[in-house]
Amino acid sequence: MEVCFLRGLLVVALTARTLGDDGQLTFVSELSSKPAQKLSKYGWYGNVRLQKFHVPEDTAIARWLFSVTKGHNFYCGQHNVTIHIQWGSPPVINPIGLMFPNSTLWSPCLSLTLPVTSQSSSTFNLSDPAPGDWYVAAHLPEDDGRIEQKGFPSCSFFFQPQLSIRRAVDTPVLQQDTFLTQTAAPDRPARLKLYVPEFASSLSVSVADCSSGEEEDGGNCSLVLRLGSASLQQGPVTANCSGISCSAALSRPPWDTWLRVVVESSEVNRTVTFSIVSNVTVGCKPESVGLEADDDINKLCGNSSSTNSTSTGNSLFVSGTVPFSNQSSPVTALLASACVWSFPVLYEEVDVLSLRFTPTNGPNVSVTNTHPTLLTYPLHTQATGGTLNLQLTLNTTNATLGNSSSVIACLSPWAPVLELNHSQPCRTAFFGGYGIGVNASVPKAVVRLPFPQSTTWYLTLQLICNSNCGNTSVVSVVPEVFISACIEDCGTYGECRLLRSYSYLYASCVCKAGWNGWGCTDDSTAQSYRRQLTATLLLTFSNLFFLPAIVVAIKRGYITEASVYLFTMLFSTFYHACDQPGVAVLCIMDYDTLQYCDFLGSVCSIWVTILCMARVRDTFKYTLFMLGALLIAMSMQLDRKGLWNLLGPVLCAILFMVTTWVYRGVRRRHCYPPSWQRWVFYLIPGAICALIGVCLYIFAETEDNYYYTHSLWHILVASCVVFLLPPKEMDREVLGWSRGWSWSWSWSWSWRPRVCGYTLCQSGKDELYTVT
Repeated sequence: MEVCFLRGLLVVALTARTLGDDGQLTFVSELSSKPAQKLSKYGWYGNVRLQKFHVPEDTAIARWLFSVTKGHNFYCGQHNVTIHIQWGSPPVINPIGLMFPNSTLWSPCLSLTLPVTSQSSSTFNLSDPAPGDWYVAAHLPEDDGRIEQKGFPSCSFFFQPQLSIRRAVDTPVLQQDTFLTQTAAPDRPARLKLYVPEFASSLSVSVADCSSGEEEDGGNCSLVLRLGSASLQQGPVTANCSGISCSAALSRPPWDTWLRVVVESSEVNRTVTFSIVSNVTVGCKPESVGLEADDDINKLCGNSSSTNSTSTGNSLFVSGTVPFSNQSSPVTALLASACVWSFPVLYEEVDVLSLRFTPTNGPNVSVTNTHPTLLTYPLHTQATGGTLNLQLTLNTTNATLGNSSSVIACLSPWAPVLELNHSQPCRTAFFGGYGIGVNASVPKAVVRLPFPQSTTWYLTLQLICNSNCGNTSVVSVVPEVFISACIEDCGTYGECRLLRSYSYLYASCVCKAGWNGWGCTDDSTAQSYRRQLTATLLLTFSNLFFLPAIVVAIKRGYITEASVYLFTMLFSTFYHACDQPGVAVLCIMDYDTLQYCDFLGSVCSIWVTILCMARVRDTFKYTLFMLGALLIAMSMQLDRKGLWNLLGPVLCAILFMVTTWVYRGVRRRHCYPPSWQRWVFYLIPGAICALIGVCLYIFAETEDNYYYTHSLWHILVASCVVFLLPPKEMDREVLGWSRGWSWSWSWSWSWRPRVCGYTLCQSGKDELYTVT
């Protein structure tokens, strides 16, 4: 497979230019590519291959090239690769229709399907894309549950995305209340941009003095005016101009950002000249707090002892709470003339993908019916890989809210919604918000947003009364806004995993015990407690089949081999007791340690059994035991789940055993082992058990049948040891000690070592050693 990687960022200036009355636009080309990654079948979000691309400002055209290639030459059939694209944050996907946790809101993204047999590619073009980070995610269809052994040949596909853009480097800036003359053609639209400041409440762009220079146009220049960029979830606002002038207006435009303006001619072969002007209306704006930061530092230290308020004209910036009173007060009078009540918020980084936003004056926030309360929450790119949580609680300690009254809130990105009522939608010019409400009967409301956009989020609160608020004109609520890695830490049957795509971090839940969903709350396929307990008992008690192997090894004098079987039985039992996905779990030590010991003991058991069958001298055999155990331990540390870490020692031991058997057969001129009963009743049944066990382990295991197929693997491996262990050596005593040991039933023992063929005897009378 040949894969071409484009390293870095290539910038090539193009000679093509767009002519206009105000000058010429110069476009440059920028190319970026990501390395090819192996695709996986979708089971959870960790199987998705996520890539992040950056689209700069003033990009006119963005073109993605998606290439998928097969990793092997054998035929795998046709597979459908699903590609998801989203701007601002990673795409929230649900390809298999699972359940989301309660109060979790998400927007669908653009999804493409690319059929692949051996190699395929597809392009996706987008005009006037929104600037910022774009995320591309790809995966294969739903996982069928089959457990594939690492290192075994299988169908693999590699996904590589590439991005090519055309960007204008000298886009004209449309100043407020300043006319600008431009020229537009069908193939060369006029491109401009204007800056929208904070606290802008409305925006309008007008086109006037439209003329094509031809008498037959009759004052109809047919222009199309577009405001904004394309982000797949929403497009620009479009106005069709049929006369000599037209305009497009936006209510609640995005704050503190550049807005794209594109004007193009809809007539074929006609160039239109026009004048364009913009007007931005700044609504409620808080008073400046000055340059002294002593008060802010005192608030951070918790030393703020009084509330500070500043009032001018039609705006009020309050950084404290208001006393609850049924009578009017100076503060209440000031609030009546205010248009918004803004609270400063403390931004605190707790951990990776863990942020906390706290009002600097305490958790309680005062809300009135005369004007909205505004809180601001900036989210950077590093926080988009988590979940934005909003929990709004009504504080009924100081004031009681009537049955006909409620506090409504709107959480919106890019710009706030400052006009809140039951009929006003929670939506800005380009983006939809998320509205919630609390009242006396429902004092608590929760909203969760997985993978929020990287921008500033605004929370607007206001007290709404159906008739008259009466004595309660100010109430207190507790808005808790924070970023968490996963929703409620994935619950009881899930684990929150931190994932990484190069330098970008994001998190997702991996579920267990049959639970599914974004937060592991979908119990449609959940395992019952009885099934979990059955799986645990089968996987643990099946290791007791090593007891016959241990007894046979001791009886035949193979103490070293028996100790290896005992080690394997114990650690395999406790590993599978700890490895269960549900609540029937018992871990006596660290999970990774148990897994390592289980894998090491399994391979060493096979290693010592086959070497024991070779029937070589003890010195040579135990040397191979130690050397093999050290090499197996090293390979398990490198990659304990690799298939060749199991097959490698097995094949080497079998090759060594066959070599010794062939040598004995040639030397004796007779088949080895010489007894046909040994072949029929021991070797062949043992080899069949081992072959069936290996086939089950490699080919038959799935996530659904794992607990009984793997238990059968335990039984077959332990059984084949009983069949394959060679008979007792003629010169080996009962407990396997070499010649020179004596053991009596009276629990007395003596040691008579052999030196150079002589036996050192001990005299019990004078305790002197004599040579006989």
